[in-house]
Amino acid sequence: MSDFNRAHARSIPADRADMSVDAGLRAFMLGVYNKVALGLVLSAALAFVTGQYPPVRDLMYTVGPDGRLAGMTLLGMIVAFAPLGVMLFGAFALKNATPKTSGMLYWTIVALIGAGMGVLTLVYTGGSIASTFLITATAFGGLSLFGYTTKKDLTAFGSFLIVGLFGLIIAMVVNMFIQNSMMNFIISVLGVLIFAGLIAFDTQRLKMTYYQLGGDEAAMGVATNYGALSLYINFINLFQFLLAIFGDRR
Repeated sequence: MSDFNRAHARSIPADRADMSVDAGLRAFMLGVYNKVALGLVLSAALAFVTGQYPPVRDLMYTVGPDGRLAGMTLLGMIVAFAPLGVMLFGAFALKNATPKTSGMLYWTIVALIGAGMGVLTLVYTGGSIASTFLITATAFGGLSLFGYTTKKDLTAFGSFLIVGLFGLIIAMVVNMFIQNSMMNFIISVLGVLIFAGLIAFDTQRLKMTYYQLGGDEAAMGVATNYGALSLYINFINLFQFLLAIFGDRR
C-alpha cells in the first residue's frame, strides 16, 4: 500500500511545478500513465480468470451453491498476501534498482494484486464493479491533474497522509478481529480520503522527480516503474474502498 520512493529528497522548489510545459516531462508522465493503464488491464483480466473461471477459481476460493464466496483456500491466502511480501522484499533488496529489475518488480506486484482481486467478483455484482471502476477512473484523472497543475507544495500534506495511512492499516488489522461494521465503514471512508490525497501528492512528487533526475535515462526508467507502482496502488486501494462503500453485494 505504499512505494519505495516517498522519502526521496526534494531539491527543486515547489514553484518549479508551475513551469512551462516540457516535452520531456510530458513523455515521462505519459510513460507512467501508460504503465498504470496496462497494469489495470492485466489486473482486470487476472481477476476475471481467478474469480470466474472455475478450474482456477476453485484452486483459490471455496464457492457456495449460489456462486458466492464461502472461503479461501491456502493458495488464495498466499496470493492475497504475496504482494505485501514482494513489496517488502523490493524495499530492502533493490537498493540500486535498474529499469529492468524495477520493471520486473512492478509487473510481479500488478499480477499478484490482479490475481487476488478475483475475490471481488465473487462478493460484488459485475454492474457495481464496473460502475465503481468508472467512478474511480474519473476521480483518479481529476486528482492526478490537480497534483500535476497545482502551484501549492503538497509535501506537508503528503507526510500527513502517510501517517494517516499507517493508522489506517492498524485500524484494518484490529477490525479483522473485532469485525465491527461501523468501524469497517469508517475505515472505508478514511481510505477513500487518504488514497485520493495520495494520488495528487504522488503525481506532484513524480513531476518534481523528473526535474531532479536531470535527464538520466536509467534513473528515469526506474522512476517510471516506481511512479507507476505508486499510482497503481493508490488507484486499486481507492477502487476497493469505494466498492466497499457503494458496491452491491451478491
